[in-house]
Amino acid sequence: MKTGYAIVLAMLAGIGTGVVGVHSIEAQVKPPVYMVGLVDVSNADGYAKEYLPRARASIKAHGGVTLAAGPGTVIEGAPPGTRFVILRWDSLEQLKDWRDSLEYTAAHKDGEKYAKFNVVAVNGVQP
Repeated sequence: MKTGYAIVLAMLAGIGTGVVGVHSIEAQVKPPVYMVGLVDVSNADGYAKEYLPRARASIKAHGGVTLAAGPGTVIEGAPPGTRFVILRWDSLEQLKDWRDSLEYTAAHKDGEKYAKFNVVAVNGVQP
């Protein structure tokens, strides 16, 4: 009977250690990085046809996630743009790799014919 108790106690200790270990690993996860783009579109048709499909495909291919995109609603001030986008990336390095990729640099070059871009990266915070 003592052996049975020892086995049960060992199992419970193992489960407890696993739960604490997993919680510690999750607590160490770095928050994401957000890219905020303020775009002043001068030719909506060219922007929508030549730039957007290629830019969106490259974002997805490089692991970015589009959280918001569109004309937006100004709450205060006068933003330097007519269109806004918020993307989420796992890290600043991932964002930079996408911005420097052949797919995106080609799309961006075409996009500059139809819009002016203001882009910033913002670190996420732990909730």
